[in-house]
Formats: sequence, C-alpha cells, structure tokens
Amino acid sequence: MISINSLTVAYGGFVLLNDINFHISENDKIGLVGKNGAGKSTILKLICGLQSPTSGKVAVPGGMKIGYLPQIMEHHKGRTVIEEAMLAFADMFALEAELEAISMELAQREDYESQGYHDLIVRMNDVNDRLSYSRSENPRVQAEKTLIGLGFKYEELERLTETFSQGWNMRIELAKILLSKPDVLLLDEPTNHLDIESIEWLEGYLKDYRGSLVLISHDRKFLDNVTNRTVEIMVGRIHDYKVPYSKYLELRKERLAQQQAAYENQQRMIEKTEEFIERFRYKPTKSNQVQSRVKQLEKLERIEVDIEDKSTLAVKFPPAPRSGDIAFKGVDLKVGYGEKIVFSDAQIEVRRGEKVALVGRNGEGKTTLMRVIMNELDPKEGSAKIGYNVNVGYYAQNQEDILDKEDTVFGTLDRIAVGDIRLKLRDILGAFLFKGEDIDKKVAVLSGGERARLAMAKLILKPYNLLALDEPTNHMDIRSKDILKQALKSYDGTLIIVSHDRDFLDGLVDKLYEFRDGKVKEHLGGVQDFLERRKLETLNELERHYKPVAEEKPVEVIQKKEEAKQEYEAKKYISKEERKIRNRISFLEKGIEELEEKQSKIEEILANPGPEDDIMELTRSYLENKRELDFKMAEWEKLSESIE
Repeated sequence: MISINSLTVAYGGFVLLNDINFHISENDKIGLVGKNGAGKSTILKLICGLQSPTSGKVAVPGGMKIGYLPQIMEHHKGRTVIEEAMLAFADMFALEAELEAISMELAQREDYESQGYHDLIVRMNDVNDRLSYSRSENPRVQAEKTLIGLGFKYEELERLTETFSQGWNMRIELAKILLSKPDVLLLDEPTNHLDIESIEWLEGYLKDYRGSLVLISHDRKFLDNVTNRTVEIMVGRIHDYKVPYSKYLELRKERLAQQQAAYENQQRMIEKTEEFIERFRYKPTKSNQVQSRVKQLEKLERIEVDIEDKSTLAVKFPPAPRSGDIAFKGVDLKVGYGEKIVFSDAQIEVRRGEKVALVGRNGEGKTTLMRVIMNELDPKEGSAKIGYNVNVGYYAQNQEDILDKEDTVFGTLDRIAVGDIRLKLRDILGAFLFKGEDIDKKVAVLSGGERARLAMAKLILKPYNLLALDEPTNHMDIRSKDILKQALKSYDGTLIIVSHDRDFLDGLVDKLYEFRDGKVKEHLGGVQDFLERRKLETLNELERHYKPVAEEKPVEVIQKKEEAKQEYEAKKYISKEERKIRNRISFLEKGIEELEEKQSKIEEILANPGPEDDIMELTRSYLENKRELDFKMAEWEKLSESIE
C-alpha cells in the first residue's frame, strides 16, 4: 500500500532519519516507537504530505483515504458537538445530493437511447454502489455511538464545541476521523487527552478496524492490545518487528545480544588475522599466506553494532519524613466552582504510606480534588484536612501555566533550592536528561516531555512525605515511565496520583477512588482487582448508563422493559456483551423519546399553522426526524428481541 523508500530527513548538519525503508501493508497495525524526538511524528507528517524529506520518497497510491490525528491541532467553533462530528459524512451527503439530482434529471428526460442518458444511468449505479458500501447504519446513530464511546454524555452532544476544553475537542476530531472510515489511520498520541474509560473504548474500536493503522503511543498496554507490528526508530535508523510491543522488547534484546556476540567474534578473528599478517609480513615463505589474509580482510563485511541510546531518567525520591497516620482526610466534601457542583458527599481518607489512584471520566473532579488537597480551592461543604507533619509535593497537569517560561532550566531549580542541595543541581538535572547546554535553555523552548521532566526534577529538591501527581506521565516515553514507576514503588511516603495509564498504575497503587456522576467511591486493591471484582473487562461499562424515560411510550412497552431490567439487575453475573446491549437499549430509548417529543410538537403546529410558520421547513424536519426515529426503533426492537 504505502512505501517509504530511502528516506532521509536532515536539518542542517543534524540527520534525524537516515535512509530508512519500510512498507505499510493492508491491515497492518503498526506501533511506531522510539524516544521523544526520535522522528516518530515526522514520519506521520511525511506520509500525509505535510512535510517533505531531504531525499527519498513516500509512495501513496492514488485515491487512498488517510485519516491523520496530530498531537496539536486547531479546533473549530460555532457548531454543536454532533454537528461537528456529522461533517465526517460530508462526502456521503454529497453523493446523496448527486443521486437526487440525477434522479430528477432522468425523470425529466425522454431521450432514452442517447449516450447522455446512458451515462447518467451508469453514474447513478456507481453512486448507488458507493452509498450502499458506506451507508451501513444511520449516520447520526454512528456519530452518537462514537462520541459516547469517546466519553461524551448524550446530553452534551448539543453543546457548542467551544464550551469544551482542548482535550474534549481533540476527541471530536478523533471521532470525525474514525467516522470517515479512512483506508489508513495515522494517530499521534491519541490517548494523551483520554481517560481510562475512553481509552478502553478506542482500544476495542481499533482492534476491529479493518484498515491499516500507524500508531504513536507511550501506553504499553494500548500498544500490546492494538498493534501486531512494531517499527522502532533508534538514532535515525529503523528496526522492523512483526510483533506487538512487549514481544518486540524481547526480540530486540535477543537481536542486540546476538549482534554484540557476532561483533566480538569477528573482532577476535580480525585481531588474530592482523597479528598473523604483522608477524609474517617480511617472511618470504609465508608471503602467499600473508597476501591471502590481507585480501580476506579487505573483502570482509564488517559487522556493525547498532548504537543504542541508553539515556534514561535516574529518579530516586529522597526518604520521606514521618507524618501522622492520616495523610489527608475529606469528610462530606462538596466541591465546585461558582454554582457548578463537581462532586458531593465524598468521604476520602488517605493513610500514611498508601499509594492511591484517582480514576474516572475527565471533568468529574480528579484535578479538582488535587486543588482541594493543595489548599487552592475550598470545599463548599464538609472538611478537608492535611494530616500532622505532612509536606506535599505537587505535580500539576498544566505545566504550561505553572513553570515560568522566561526562566532557564537551571534557574527553575536554583530559585527554589536551599541548603546543600544547591551544590547538586547539575547532577539532578543530568539525572533528568538535561546535560551540557540544555540547562541554559529557556522553559519557553522546551518540549512537552522536557517540561514534564523539569517539573518532576523540582520534586527531588525537598523530602516530601506526600506526593500529589496529576497526569505525570503525559509526554513521557515508555522507558522514562518505567523508571518513574519503579522510583514511585520504592518511595516510602504517601502517593496520590491521577493517571489514565493502566500499565503505569498496575502494580503501583493499592487503592482507587472512582469519580463518577458527581460521586466519589472507594475501591480497595489495584486496577486489575477493581476490574475483576466488577466482572468487567473495561472501565467504560461503568460510564455509559442512560435511564429510560417513559412519558410518551406505550405503557405496556415500558412495563415490559422495567420487568426485564429488574430481572437483569437480579442476576449474579451478566456477560459483557449483554451489558453492552442493555446500555445501548437505554441509550436508544432516550433518543426515541426525544424524537417523539419533537414529532409531537411539529404535528401540533402543522395541525394549526400560523402565518409565521414555514410549512415546507416543518415538513422537511418532520420527515428527517421520522427517518431517524425509524432507524432507532428498528435497532431497539432488534436488540430487545436478542435479550428476551
């Protein structure tokens, strides 16, 4: 499908990618891995044609549809979430309009034997075929499913896009790309702004995706579950492994060991050969043998050992001073901003030495609780207290706002360091990969990963006994995340962490607080314990539950659904598939009810229209709603029958 041939990218004297070659085949699910700055995002831009190589070329077949999600993008304003997502079907709607125009023209023409009439028939059949291929389900239903899978609530779909954060707008762009069903998906860190529930949904979607995928991600579990091939960029060159990420690590280790052994054997052979040549160079009786050995060395293909970039973080947190038994306690907490209540009636207790994760949908209050812990936000009701002798080290998610952009890397630490630690600032910065001239860089020019490392370095300066970390692994490569995880496991203080990285949390935390629907619930154990205890494979099952509203539905249908629901709740175990079906039924019922309300209002107006009412527009809306209602009712009936 897509071929990358002898491709080189250089900036001045620096070579980023050096004569690389690989092929993206149909149905390949490729994980593109390497350290921050290795050139992963550059490869995606080259495939899209957004950047040109210094030499070599990228061959993309004509007509191939590519969907590209960059790390940073501009977001559109003035449309609702559902309206923006529906733009993904612009090509399909254009085909429908063309089909309607052809049909009208054919109805008016009578030159049945002409070439023009024949061409219209051929074009109509072609458009019909293309529509039947792309129109497997009602577009709005597809858009709703995808948006809700990515974490939006049904009632949020009619909100304007500008009322959402950058992270939520990224989800809208991702939804548009998925809905457009491209031949090749290029995703650059798609999980950076997703919570655990949405990551699980996206993971399931990509597993079933029938096109090719090139994925950049620092989420090890995500890569393992989605990809079947790993392409590593290391010091400008690539190494291609036809396996997922974890298996690639094993094969990579074996390859480097074999390469090193072969190199050492060859070096020993070369050394002995050179010794022989030097020893008998001037001995006439050995001249033929010497010449033979010289030619042997000249023809020898030298084994090169791949230069491995082994620079990694060297994180070790100072010993934590002893604190009281309770590190933080919140009683009957009600927290919000202005009139908006984020969560209420929360009971939270973190004891000395515990490692606790805050999980849940974005916007449910995880970062808000961090602000309460840091005394940046007062609860509206209840009490929030830090324990005796607790000293909090805080890593904020928004490093963009926290760090002084005009300060240097060294100055950022030098301003807050006191005592003997000031003599070790260069060593600390070196441990966080700031070496040589890097320490004189201004914060403004640092990448997201570099800012994350600098903010983490600040936590080493003082012996904190409570670390409050809000998404510390965003922008970190996998190797750095592994080292940070081991450092936190060895840390003898208390840890409260917000993270959507399941692999990072697994084995690190021993308690979770789940933020959902304005409530906070405690779960003892780790992430896997939490999933197994709920008999769920994905956390997104916890998020999407829509209660059916029964005002305008036939009484017998509602009674039947309520009885089925009670029977369902009474069962000890419900399969994952059945749970999905029932959640979908509830979602459809809410949509059907809203559509029926709209139809009822239109019918009232049409029955007694006023002079200002647009009868044509009302009729059009009525027919569109009816078509959508028919789709939803058909799906609702089919799903209802499947669980009876």
